[in-house]
Amino acid sequence: MAEPRPAVTTLQFNTTVRFGRGARSLLPGELRALGIGRPLVVTDRGVIAAGVLALALGDLRGDVFNATPANPTEDSTALALAQYREADADGIIGIGGGAALDLAKAVAVMAGSPPGHEGTLWEYCNRHAAPRPIQSPPPLILLPTTAGSGSEVGRSAVIIFRNGIKAGIGCPRIVSLAICDPDLTLTLPPGMTAATGMDALSHCVETFCSPTINPPVDAIVLDGLARLSAAITLATANGSDHAARWDMMMGALEGAIGFQKGMGAVHSLSHALGPLGFHHGTLNAVLLPPVMAANQDVLGDKLGRLRTAMRLPIDADIPEAFAALNASLGLPSGLGAMGFDRSMIPAIALAAMDDNAHRTNPQPLGPLDYEAILNHAL
Repeated sequence: MAEPRPAVTTLQFNTTVRFGRGARSLLPGELRALGIGRPLVVTDRGVIAAGVLALALGDLRGDVFNATPANPTEDSTALALAQYREADADGIIGIGGGAALDLAKAVAVMAGSPPGHEGTLWEYCNRHAAPRPIQSPPPLILLPTTAGSGSEVGRSAVIIFRNGIKAGIGCPRIVSLAICDPDLTLTLPPGMTAATGMDALSHCVETFCSPTINPPVDAIVLDGLARLSAAITLATANGSDHAARWDMMMGALEGAIGFQKGMGAVHSLSHALGPLGFHHGTLNAVLLPPVMAANQDVLGDKLGRLRTAMRLPIDADIPEAFAALNASLGLPSGLGAMGFDRSMIPAIALAAMDDNAHRTNPQPLGPLDYEAILNHAL
Protein backbone atom coordinates (compact mmCIF):
# COMPACT_ATOMS: atom_id res chain seq x y z
CA MET A 1 0.00 0.00 0.00
CA ALA A 2 1.30 3.45 -0.88
CA GLU A 3 2.05 5.78 1.99
CA PRO A 4 -0.65 8.40 2.66
CA ARG A 5 0.17 11.84 1.34
CA PRO A 6 0.01 14.86 3.65
CA ALA A 7 -2.83 17.31 3.13
CA VAL A 8 -0.45 20.29 2.94
CA THR A 9 3.29 20.65 2.55
CA THR A 10 5.36 23.83 2.25
CA LEU A 11 7.90 24.51 -0.51
CA GLN A 12 10.14 27.58 -0.24
CA PHE A 13 13.12 28.78 -2.30
CA ASN A 14 14.14 32.22 -1.16
CA THR A 15 17.60 33.48 -2.13
CA THR A 16 18.80 34.86 -5.46
CA VAL A 17 22.24 33.44 -6.28
CA ARG A 18 24.89 34.54 -8.78
CA PHE A 19 26.90 31.35 -9.30
CA GLY A 20 30.05 30.57 -11.28
CA ARG A 21 33.74 31.18 -11.69
CA GLY A 22 34.43 34.91 -11.60
CA ALA A 23 31.03 35.74 -10.13
CA ARG A 24 32.81 37.86 -7.51
CA SER A 25 33.30 40.52 -10.22
CA LEU A 26 29.56 41.22 -10.00
CA LEU A 27 29.86 42.51 -6.43
CA PRO A 28 30.35 46.25 -7.21
CA GLY A 29 27.30 46.38 -9.45
CA GLU A 30 25.18 44.46 -6.96
CA LEU A 31 26.18 46.85 -4.18
CA ARG A 32 25.08 49.78 -6.31
CA ALA A 33 21.80 48.06 -7.14
CA LEU A 34 21.08 47.56 -3.44
CA GLY A 35 22.10 51.12 -2.54
CA ILE A 36 25.04 50.02 -0.38
CA GLY A 37 27.72 52.71 -0.24
CA ARG A 38 29.30 52.05 3.16
CA PRO A 39 29.37 48.30 3.75
CA LEU A 40 30.57 46.51 6.86
CA VAL A 41 32.53 43.47 5.71
CA VAL A 42 32.23 40.54 8.12
CA THR A 43 35.05 38.02 7.73
CA ASP A 44 37.83 36.35 9.73
CA ARG A 45 41.58 36.66 9.99
CA GLY A 46 42.23 33.38 8.16
CA VAL A 47 40.34 34.58 5.08
CA ILE A 48 42.38 37.80 5.15
CA ALA A 49 45.72 36.02 5.64
CA ALA A 50 45.01 33.65 2.74
CA GLY A 51 44.40 36.59 0.42
CA VAL A 52 40.83 35.49 -0.23
CA LEU A 53 39.26 38.68 1.12
CA ALA A 54 41.33 40.78 -1.29
CA LEU A 55 40.37 38.44 -4.13
CA ALA A 56 36.68 38.74 -3.27
CA LEU A 57 36.64 42.52 -2.84
CA GLY A 58 38.97 43.56 -5.63
CA ASP A 59 39.18 47.36 -5.55
CA LEU A 60 36.23 47.73 -3.17
CA ARG A 61 36.78 49.17 0.27
CA GLY A 62 34.70 48.91 3.41
CA ASP A 63 35.01 48.79 7.16
CA VAL A 64 36.14 45.25 8.05
CA PHE A 65 35.16 43.19 11.09
CA ASN A 66 37.75 40.40 11.21
CA ALA A 67 37.14 38.85 14.65
CA THR A 68 34.69 36.12 13.64
CA PRO A 69 35.30 33.13 15.95
CA ALA A 70 35.31 29.50 14.77
CA ASN A 71 31.74 29.23 16.07
CA PRO A 72 29.87 32.57 15.93
CA THR A 73 28.60 33.79 19.27
CA GLU A 74 26.21 36.31 20.74
CA ASP A 75 29.19 38.30 22.05
CA SER A 76 30.89 38.46 18.63
CA THR A 77 27.58 39.61 17.14
CA ALA A 78 27.46 42.47 19.64
CA LEU A 79 31.02 43.51 18.72
CA ALA A 80 30.29 43.46 15.01
CA LEU A 81 27.02 45.35 15.51
CA ALA A 82 28.85 48.06 17.44
CA GLN A 83 31.36 48.39 14.58
CA TYR A 84 28.51 48.52 12.04
CA ARG A 85 26.96 51.46 13.88
CA GLU A 86 30.24 53.23 14.55
CA ALA A 87 31.04 53.09 10.83
CA ASP A 88 27.57 54.38 9.94
CA ALA A 89 27.33 51.43 7.56
CA ASP A 90 24.34 51.01 5.26
CA GLY A 91 24.76 47.35 4.37
CA ILE A 92 26.67 44.18 5.17
CA ILE A 93 28.91 41.88 3.12
CA GLY A 94 29.71 38.47 4.65
CA ILE A 95 32.82 36.82 3.19
CA GLY A 96 34.08 33.53 4.59
CA GLY A 97 32.96 30.14 5.77
CA GLY A 98 29.75 29.36 7.59
CA ALA A 99 30.85 31.16 10.76
CA ALA A 100 31.37 34.52 9.02
CA LEU A 101 28.19 34.18 6.97
CA ASP A 102 26.07 33.28 10.00
CA LEU A 103 27.62 36.13 11.97
CA ALA A 104 26.83 38.56 9.14
CA LYS A 105 23.22 37.37 9.22
CA ALA A 106 23.03 37.83 12.98
CA VAL A 107 24.34 41.40 12.68
CA ALA A 108 21.70 42.12 10.04
CA VAL A 109 19.00 40.71 12.33
CA MET A 110 19.96 43.21 15.05
CA ALA A 111 20.91 46.19 12.89
CA GLY A 112 17.41 46.97 11.67
CA SER A 113 16.16 48.05 15.09
CA PRO A 114 17.08 51.44 16.60
CA PRO A 115 20.03 51.32 19.04
CA GLY A 116 18.81 50.37 22.49
CA HIS A 117 15.62 48.80 21.16
CA GLU A 118 16.97 45.69 19.44
CA GLY A 119 16.73 43.46 22.51
CA THR A 120 19.11 40.54 22.96
CA LEU A 121 20.06 38.16 20.17
CA TRP A 122 18.56 35.27 22.13
CA GLU A 123 15.14 36.88 21.78
CA TYR A 124 15.29 36.18 18.02
CA CYS A 125 16.27 32.51 18.44
CA ASN A 126 14.10 29.65 17.21
CA ARG A 127 14.35 28.15 20.69
CA HIS A 128 12.98 31.26 22.43
CA ALA A 129 9.41 30.85 23.70
CA ALA A 130 8.24 33.85 21.63
CA PRO A 131 10.88 34.93 19.07
CA ARG A 132 10.95 38.65 18.26
CA PRO A 133 10.15 39.66 14.68
CA ILE A 134 13.06 40.92 12.57
CA GLN A 135 12.55 44.57 11.69
CA SER A 136 13.98 46.40 8.64
CA PRO A 137 17.31 44.56 8.28
CA PRO A 138 19.92 46.28 6.09
CA PRO A 139 20.82 44.79 2.69
CA LEU A 140 23.07 41.77 3.02
CA ILE A 141 25.30 40.07 0.41
CA LEU A 142 27.06 36.79 1.22
CA LEU A 143 30.11 35.30 -0.53
CA PRO A 144 31.08 31.83 0.72
CA THR A 145 34.77 30.88 0.69
CA THR A 146 34.19 27.24 1.66
CA ALA A 147 31.89 24.62 0.18
CA GLY A 148 30.28 23.50 3.40
CA SER A 149 27.64 25.27 5.42
CA GLY A 150 25.50 26.60 2.58
CA SER A 151 24.65 29.48 4.89
CA GLU A 152 24.35 31.77 1.87
CA VAL A 153 21.00 30.12 1.05
CA GLY A 154 20.19 28.63 4.46
CA ARG A 155 17.11 29.56 6.43
CA SER A 156 18.82 30.56 9.66
CA ALA A 157 21.94 31.85 11.40
CA VAL A 158 23.39 29.33 13.85
CA ILE A 159 24.85 31.02 16.92
CA ILE A 160 26.21 30.04 20.34
CA PHE A 161 24.21 32.19 22.73
CA ARG A 162 25.32 33.53 26.08
CA ASN A 163 23.20 30.89 27.82
CA GLY A 164 25.42 28.17 26.27
CA ILE A 165 22.86 26.96 23.72
CA LYS A 166 23.85 26.58 20.06
CA ALA A 167 20.77 27.12 17.92
CA GLY A 168 19.36 28.95 14.93
CA ILE A 169 17.78 32.32 14.31
CA GLY A 170 15.12 31.91 11.67
CA CYS A 171 15.82 34.49 8.95
CA PRO A 172 14.98 32.83 5.61
CA ARG A 173 14.63 36.06 3.64
CA ILE A 174 17.35 38.19 5.21
CA VAL A 175 19.97 37.60 2.48
CA SER A 176 19.57 40.09 -0.36
CA LEU A 177 21.91 38.18 -2.66
CA ALA A 178 24.43 35.35 -2.59
CA ILE A 179 27.49 35.40 -4.85
CA CYS A 180 29.00 31.93 -5.15
CA ASP A 181 32.37 31.93 -6.89
CA PRO A 182 34.16 28.56 -6.67
CA ASP A 183 37.49 30.31 -7.28
CA LEU A 184 37.24 31.72 -3.74
CA THR A 185 37.75 28.14 -2.46
CA LEU A 186 40.87 27.29 -4.47
CA THR A 187 43.31 27.99 -1.61
CA LEU A 188 41.26 26.21 1.07
CA PRO A 189 43.62 23.71 2.78
CA PRO A 190 42.98 19.96 2.31
CA GLY A 191 41.83 19.33 5.88
CA MET A 192 39.31 22.16 5.78
CA THR A 193 38.18 21.16 2.29
CA ALA A 194 37.41 17.69 3.65
CA ALA A 195 35.71 18.83 6.85
CA THR A 196 33.55 21.49 5.24
CA GLY A 197 32.77 19.17 2.34
CA MET A 198 31.54 16.48 4.72
CA ASP A 199 29.41 19.14 6.40
CA ALA A 200 27.72 19.80 3.06
CA LEU A 201 27.41 16.09 2.33
CA SER A 202 25.76 15.50 5.72
CA HIS A 203 23.21 18.21 4.87
CA CYS A 204 22.25 16.40 1.69
CA VAL A 205 21.95 13.05 3.46
CA GLU A 206 20.05 14.22 6.52
CA THR A 207 17.58 16.39 4.65
CA PHE A 208 16.88 13.58 2.18
CA CYS A 209 16.30 11.14 5.06
CA SER A 210 13.99 13.56 6.89
CA PRO A 211 10.36 12.33 6.86
CA THR A 212 9.11 15.77 5.72
CA ILE A 213 7.48 15.51 2.28
CA ASN A 214 9.21 17.68 -0.32
CA PRO A 215 9.98 15.88 -3.61
CA PRO A 216 11.64 18.92 -5.31
CA VAL A 217 14.10 19.22 -2.43
CA ASP A 218 14.74 15.46 -2.46
CA ALA A 219 15.79 15.74 -6.10
CA ILE A 220 18.00 18.76 -5.35
CA VAL A 221 19.84 17.19 -2.41
CA LEU A 222 20.37 13.89 -4.23
CA ASP A 223 22.01 15.87 -7.03
CA GLY A 224 24.09 17.63 -4.37
CA LEU A 225 25.08 14.30 -2.83
CA ALA A 226 26.13 12.96 -6.22
CA ARG A 227 28.30 16.01 -6.87
CA LEU A 228 29.86 16.08 -3.40
CA SER A 229 30.59 12.38 -3.13
CA ALA A 230 32.32 12.44 -6.53
CA ALA A 231 34.23 15.70 -6.02
CA ILE A 232 35.29 15.75 -2.37
CA THR A 233 38.25 13.39 -2.78
CA LEU A 234 39.40 15.23 -5.91
CA ALA A 235 39.12 18.68 -4.31
CA THR A 236 40.88 17.53 -1.14
CA ALA A 237 43.76 15.98 -3.07
CA ASN A 238 44.08 18.83 -5.58
CA GLY A 239 42.69 22.16 -4.45
CA SER A 240 43.21 23.71 -7.89
CA ASP A 241 40.81 21.26 -9.57
CA HIS A 242 38.33 23.84 -10.88
CA ALA A 243 35.64 21.35 -11.85
CA ALA A 244 35.74 19.67 -8.45
CA ARG A 245 35.59 23.03 -6.67
CA TRP A 246 32.57 24.02 -8.81
CA ASP A 247 30.74 20.81 -7.92
CA MET A 248 31.63 21.17 -4.24
CA MET A 249 30.20 24.69 -4.06
CA MET A 250 27.05 23.70 -5.97
CA GLY A 251 26.58 20.64 -3.74
CA ALA A 252 26.94 22.76 -0.61
CA LEU A 253 24.33 25.20 -1.90
CA GLU A 254 21.97 22.33 -2.77
CA GLY A 255 22.37 20.76 0.66
CA ALA A 256 21.39 24.01 2.34
CA ILE A 257 18.30 24.39 0.14
CA GLY A 258 17.23 21.15 1.80
CA PHE A 259 17.20 22.69 5.29
CA GLN A 260 13.49 23.40 4.87
CA LYS A 261 12.89 19.65 5.25
CA GLY A 262 14.65 19.62 8.62
CA MET A 263 17.64 17.50 9.56
CA GLY A 264 18.21 14.78 12.13
CA ALA A 265 20.36 13.31 14.86
CA VAL A 266 23.68 14.24 13.23
CA HIS A 267 22.83 17.90 13.64
CA SER A 268 21.00 17.67 16.95
CA LEU A 269 24.16 16.11 18.38
CA SER A 270 26.62 18.42 16.60
CA HIS A 271 24.66 21.45 17.84
CA ALA A 272 24.78 20.05 21.37
CA LEU A 273 28.54 19.46 21.05
CA GLY A 274 29.29 22.78 19.34
CA PRO A 275 29.54 24.93 22.48
CA LEU A 276 32.45 22.71 23.59
CA GLY A 277 34.51 24.22 20.76
CA PHE A 278 34.54 21.42 18.19
CA HIS A 279 34.49 22.18 14.46
CA HIS A 280 30.95 21.74 13.15
CA GLY A 281 31.77 20.07 9.85
CA THR A 282 34.19 17.61 11.46
CA LEU A 283 31.54 16.71 14.03
CA ASN A 284 29.02 16.01 11.28
CA ALA A 285 31.52 13.81 9.46
CA VAL A 286 32.25 11.76 12.58
CA LEU A 287 28.60 11.48 13.61
CA LEU A 288 27.20 10.56 10.19
CA PRO A 289 28.18 6.84 10.21
CA PRO A 290 26.74 5.97 13.67
CA VAL A 291 23.57 8.01 13.08
CA MET A 292 22.98 6.30 9.74
CA ALA A 293 23.54 2.95 11.45
CA ALA A 294 20.88 3.86 14.02
CA ASN A 295 18.39 5.04 11.37
CA GLN A 296 18.93 2.70 8.44
CA ASP A 297 16.26 0.16 9.42
CA VAL A 298 13.52 2.78 8.93
CA LEU A 299 14.81 4.35 5.70
CA GLY A 300 13.37 1.77 3.31
CA ASP A 301 14.01 2.52 -0.38
CA LYS A 302 15.81 5.76 0.51
CA LEU A 303 18.91 3.65 1.13
CA GLY A 304 18.89 2.50 -2.48
CA ARG A 305 18.54 6.07 -3.72
CA LEU A 306 21.49 7.12 -1.54
CA ARG A 307 23.59 4.29 -2.99
CA THR A 308 22.67 5.32 -6.53
CA ALA A 309 23.58 8.96 -5.92
CA MET A 310 26.95 7.95 -4.44
CA ARG A 311 27.62 5.36 -7.19
CA LEU A 312 27.89 2.57 -4.62
CA PRO A 313 27.17 -1.13 -5.18
CA ILE A 314 23.52 -2.06 -4.70
CA ASP A 315 24.31 -3.95 -1.49
CA ALA A 316 26.80 -1.44 -0.04
CA ASP A 317 26.63 -0.74 3.69
CA ILE A 318 25.88 3.00 3.89
CA PRO A 319 27.33 3.67 7.37
CA GLU A 320 30.51 1.82 6.45
CA ALA A 321 30.76 3.79 3.20
CA PHE A 322 30.66 7.09 5.10
CA ALA A 323 33.21 5.85 7.64
CA ALA A 324 35.53 4.76 4.81
CA LEU A 325 35.14 8.14 3.11
CA ASN A 326 36.08 9.92 6.36
CA ALA A 327 39.16 7.74 6.72
CA SER A 328 40.24 8.32 3.12
CA LEU A 329 39.98 12.08 3.67
CA GLY A 330 42.12 11.97 6.81
CA LEU A 331 39.32 13.06 9.13
CA PRO A 332 39.25 11.94 12.80
CA SER A 333 38.20 8.36 13.43
CA GLY A 334 35.78 9.35 16.17
CA LEU A 335 34.86 11.80 18.90
CA GLY A 336 37.57 10.39 21.16
CA ALA A 337 40.23 11.37 18.63
CA MET A 338 38.80 14.91 18.75
CA GLY A 339 39.23 15.08 22.52
CA PHE A 340 35.65 14.40 23.59
CA ASP A 341 35.33 13.19 27.19
CA ARG A 342 33.07 10.13 27.59
CA SER A 343 31.75 11.54 30.88
CA MET A 344 29.88 14.21 28.88
CA ILE A 345 27.71 11.69 27.04
CA PRO A 346 24.57 11.88 29.25
CA ALA A 347 24.52 15.69 29.21
CA ILE A 348 25.04 15.87 25.44
CA ALA A 349 22.30 13.28 24.87
CA LEU A 350 19.84 15.38 26.87
CA ALA A 351 20.86 18.58 25.08
CA ALA A 352 20.32 16.91 21.70
CA MET A 353 16.72 16.17 22.67
CA ASP A 354 16.03 19.92 22.85
CA ASP A 355 17.48 20.76 19.43
CA ASN A 356 15.08 21.44 16.56
CA ALA A 357 16.88 18.92 14.30
CA HIS A 358 15.82 16.16 16.71
CA ARG A 359 12.21 16.57 15.58
CA THR A 360 12.84 15.54 11.98
CA ASN A 361 15.07 12.54 12.53
CA PRO A 362 13.72 9.61 10.49
CA GLN A 363 12.57 7.92 13.71
CA PRO A 364 11.95 9.09 17.28
CA LEU A 365 15.01 8.91 19.52
CA GLY A 366 15.30 9.10 23.29
CA PRO A 367 18.24 9.96 25.54
CA LEU A 368 19.43 6.34 25.66
CA ASP A 369 19.41 6.20 21.86
CA TYR A 370 21.57 9.31 21.71
CA GLU A 371 23.91 7.87 24.32
CA ALA A 372 24.29 4.73 22.20
CA ILE A 373 25.09 6.82 19.11
CA LEU A 374 27.69 8.84 21.03
CA ASN A 375 29.32 5.68 22.36
CA HIS A 376 29.41 4.30 18.81
CA ALA A 377 30.96 7.58 17.64
CA LEU A 378 33.85 7.39 20.11
